[in-house]
Amino acid sequence: MSEIVPPQIAIGDDEIFEAHVGGKLSVELKSPLDTQRALSIAYTPGVAQVSRAIAADQTLAARYTWANRLVAVVSDGSAVLGLGDIGPAASLPVMEGKCGLFKEFAGLDAIPIVLGTKDPDEIVETLARLRPTFGAVNLEDISAPRCFEIERRVIEALDCPVMHDDQHGTAIVVLAALMGATKLLGRDMCSLRVVVSGAGAAGVACTNLLLAMGVSDITVLDSRGILHTGRDDMNGVKVDLARRTNPGGLAGGMIEALGGADVFLGVSAGVVPEELIATMAPDGIVFALSNPDPEIHPELAAKHAAVVATGRSDFPNQINNVLAFPGVFRGALDAGARRITEKMMVAAAEAIFSVVSDDLAVDRIVPSPLDLRVGEAVAKAVTLAAEVSDATA
Repeated sequence: MSEIVPPQIAIGDDEIFEAHVGGKLSVELKSPLDTQRALSIAYTPGVAQVSRAIAADQTLAARYTWANRLVAVVSDGSAVLGLGDIGPAASLPVMEGKCGLFKEFAGLDAIPIVLGTKDPDEIVETLARLRPTFGAVNLEDISAPRCFEIERRVIEALDCPVMHDDQHGTAIVVLAALMGATKLLGRDMCSLRVVVSGAGAAGVACTNLLLAMGVSDITVLDSRGILHTGRDDMNGVKVDLARRTNPGGLAGGMIEALGGADVFLGVSAGVVPEELIATMAPDGIVFALSNPDPEIHPELAAKHAAVVATGRSDFPNQINNVLAFPGVFRGALDAGARRITEKMMVAAAEAIFSVVSDDLAVDRIVPSPLDLRVGEAVAKAVTLAAEVSDATA
């Protein structure tokens, strides 16, 4: 069993608020505008030549504007971090932070766009009208089940990479972490019995990606218990998931699901008692990813599980989306991809795993979010996967 000793990082409120004064982003010039000649080139009259050229040939916008390499980070503020529906204005600091991560870990410019509507039609229409402004869309913190429809419709409406990071970024890093844990323990990932607590954006996406990788025994729970085909209180997304999971036909709640399970994946705001984790199979794997409070404290989980991970930075094995999304978008844009495919997501997970595959340990099944090798590795893998698939068609 692993012993987890978290580092203590004390951050005061004053320091946090001071770092956010005026926001966290700014626009920087690539060339100085300190002479009359520079002004004439960057703005009038010189810029008119570039605009005329683009008007005659729209493809030139990719070379002579930043739009082709610009990611729009889009949210309606309806499901922000662990804060819930706090609205667009309150979500803006989070979106600014996300843009900063794109720049730091992938060298991509990004702009936050928070929308004063939750209506899927209006969100899709807004992004369709803004399409000339950006080259990719990172959907963020949109509540389920609306997020599934919105992502699908935005992908259909736009001819550029689109990904809801709360879904697929989480799924990619979870898959990479499971690759690391199973290699460390000498386990066959496809033979694992997995329990997923949470049937929202992250839970559905994680389940779908694990199913695609050949993990066939997955039981999913929502706040009312195990998803199974006999329930009549589920939305369409959950009904579909129930048909493709729970091969044992389990009913009930966490007690019935966790007994003898190999993996617990928590992506909900629930709480799982230590005594239930103790009923899992030997050499279990616990990913308690709820933030800021994991479903079970990692020190308690480590008494019974061989490998433990959380979504927090103050414990080992942080499953953090920053390991995935910067490189995924960088790779998609490098390849000129029109969509982000499942093959590209799997390639991203394999690339994340590759960074630590020769140096695995109980407290190191994924790289540090600050490891700058990750973004480059993911981008290259995603570019290759896009080029050998139909993602650029």
